[in-house]
Amino acid sequence: MLRVLCLLRPWRPLRARGCASDSAAGGSEIQVRALAGPDQGITEILMNRPRARNALGNVFVSELLETLAQLREDRQVRVLLFRSGVKGVFCAGADLKEREQMSEAEVGVFVQRLRGLMNDIASSAIMGLIETTRGLLPGAGGTQRLPRCLGVALAKELIFTGRRLSGTEAHALGLVNHAVAQNEEGDAAYHRARALAQEILPQAPIAVRLGKVAIDRGMEVDIASGMAIEGMCYAQNIPTRDRLEGMAAFREKRPPTFVGE
Repeated sequence: MLRVLCLLRPWRPLRARGCASDSAAGGSEIQVRALAGPDQGITEILMNRPRARNALGNVFVSELLETLAQLREDRQVRVLLFRSGVKGVFCAGADLKEREQMSEAEVGVFVQRLRGLMNDIASSAIMGLIETTRGLLPGAGGTQRLPRCLGVALAKELIFTGRRLSGTEAHALGLVNHAVAQNEEGDAAYHRARALAQEILPQAPIAVRLGKVAIDRGMEVDIASGMAIEGMCYAQNIPTRDRLEGMAAFREKRPPTFVGE
């Protein structure tokens, strides 16, 4: 396991406008913390709704959308890491108890916002899989993302059966990138995720961002159109200082220092 000494700043809430938390202590369900020292540039989002096992309720989604909107404008953020403040669970998926109290119109509006949230965080479809066991259809993008990840036949099998997958099973199917053995503290997955964040951190931020755009947009179209999207992204990277720095560092046989310009 990779452990790197870093300085930790306190968790802070970024409150969503126009909503009040239903948590027991009246605190924010979504909090953020920017790491310092060698991990500066990594920001963590803490999901902290223990009574509902971080289920995706109205306040939770509102606060998370607001937080992402604010962090999107922060140029100091290079890598965003999601973690749970609830021991033994990451996110329980949809808050069906809350949804049961909504009108049909409210459900439609909420699911649309939830679909937008899933697009924002490029989440996998796994959150929506078990909804079929409760008479529901995955509504936050699960019917579209899962076939793109696993193929149509396997996606249908998982959605039609509502089967729960372990981390090892999800890894074997290619649904997640990594599966790790749990440690005594119960945070092995977090440390693996942070080790990956530390690999991404020193890379050129503009190139990483444009690479993400090229992949995400390219997957939605045919390969010829995808190539055109890649070309447009590459053209945006050509005039950057970071591209020149990368080439100079290669020529001079030294590590590059990227500034995001």
